[in-house]
Amino acid sequence: MLDELLSAELFVVIFVFVRVGATMMLLPGFAEPYVAPRTRLMLALLISIVIAPVVGDTVPPLPDAVLTLALLIIGELVIGFFLGTVTRLFLATMATAGMIIAFMSSLANALVDDPSSQQQGSIMGSFLTTVAVLMMFLLDLHHVMLMAVADSYTLFRPGEALPMGDLSEMITRVVAKTFLLAVQLAAPFIVVGTIFYLGLGVLGRLMPQVQIFFVAMPLQVAMGVIILFLSLPVMMGFYITQFSDTLMPFLAPS
Repeated sequence: MLDELLSAELFVVIFVFVRVGATMMLLPGFAEPYVAPRTRLMLALLISIVIAPVVGDTVPPLPDAVLTLALLIIGELVIGFFLGTVTRLFLATMATAGMIIAFMSSLANALVDDPSSQQQGSIMGSFLTTVAVLMMFLLDLHHVMLMAVADSYTLFRPGEALPMGDLSEMITRVVAKTFLLAVQLAAPFIVVGTIFYLGLGVLGRLMPQVQIFFVAMPLQVAMGVIILFLSLPVMMGFYITQFSDTLMPFLAPS
């Protein structure tokens, strides 16, 4: 009955659009609040039209039962959200690292509107998140993300049972890796800040009548900004390498 309403070619495009559209809702750079929803929708539709002939062989035929079709669509939505969540978690690494840096440089109270998370965040986190998205597009990592979506049809074939255990384990590992990566990115600030606080503590014991922490706060802010711009190239290079390594398992071997 359903095959009388949809042609085979149109069904393939719509079926691919389900996974691509779910992924595009979370991909860094594409799913940001400052990107118009209509633009995001049209881009997902164009990508679906482009890759539909390539992955059409993996798409199952149009089922006769509505319940079977609903289960297929739910499976595609789960896979799409999984792929987008992995990349979105890695982008959240920069917000976590920025908050650690802000605490170590007395900038934790300087909150600004973070367009990526649509909430207030530290100024360091917003800056690092913006730089991370910019680096992804400058280094064509958005092409790698789109290739991972297309190659996911060989890794997660439509109509097959979803490996929920593997998906949940992958999400757990990515979450743990993002927190570890955030601490590694903020390591120079943690080391310098700890030494700086120890020095202030000793100085405060030697001169208890002076409000040493208020006097040293401008120096601490300037020190944090200087360390940021000295270590920013290394930080971003290490972050981009870890991000690309995470996407590699989703790419089909050439």
